[in-house]
Amino acid sequence: MNLAFSKKQIVLAISVLSLAGTPLAIAQDSHGDNHEHEHSHGHDHDHDHDRDHSHDHAQDEDIYAGYFDDSQIEDRALSDWDGDWQSVYPYLQDGTLDEVFAHKAEQGDGKTAEEYKQYYEIGYRTDVERIVIDGNTVSFFEDGQERSGEYAYDGYEILNYEAGNRGVRYIFALEGEGEDLPAYIQFSDHAIYPTDADHYHLYRGDDREALLEEVTNWPTYYPSRLDGEAIVQEMLAH
Repeated sequence: MNLAFSKKQIVLAISVLSLAGTPLAIAQDSHGDNHEHEHSHGHDHDHDHDRDHSHDHAQDEDIYAGYFDDSQIEDRALSDWDGDWQSVYPYLQDGTLDEVFAHKAEQGDGKTAEEYKQYYEIGYRTDVERIVIDGNTVSFFEDGQERSGEYAYDGYEILNYEAGNRGVRYIFALEGEGEDLPAYIQFSDHAIYPTDADHYHLYRGDDREALLEEVTNWPTYYPSRLDGEAIVQEMLAH
């Protein structure tokens, strides 16, 4: 077994342990969550954002794991999550992700593959199997039914975790009324400034503040163009 771990692997391993805890505090002067889970990063979309960031690789690793300064956080547009997205929950249910859980168990933190699967079963659980984001329109697909609404940026919130790391959730509010549509959606994708997401965790509901307390269920979405094996490879690579 290769025991040479990278800095990113060590930081991520530490941050994963904090997931059982609830946020210690929510910053009062800002409105976004950096999830502590081990997921992949990259750029699956091709938007032309105006970015002038000089972050080095080590700094990006720290941000990914939830260690950053308030001054580094920037507002983001819904276009960062533009695209057609699928839930990874069905791949957990059909056993496709078992390879990922086995790999995590081999890293030696004491959890078995089955314990990891149980943990992520709670985390990934959702009835929304697909989300399409186009402009300001967000469409949710559940049991074959599509519900769409217009969402506007409502700032970000900074969450402080018991392990000492932090997260940023970017929040969007429903404009007008929509039947069976959440009043708020909150994105967490480990980034804290404009960038195209390659996956994300989505929190949705009608109570903005209550959603910020949710840290055990984080429905996770990857591009719909990826099949189960591609998603497994993305997860194993990070």
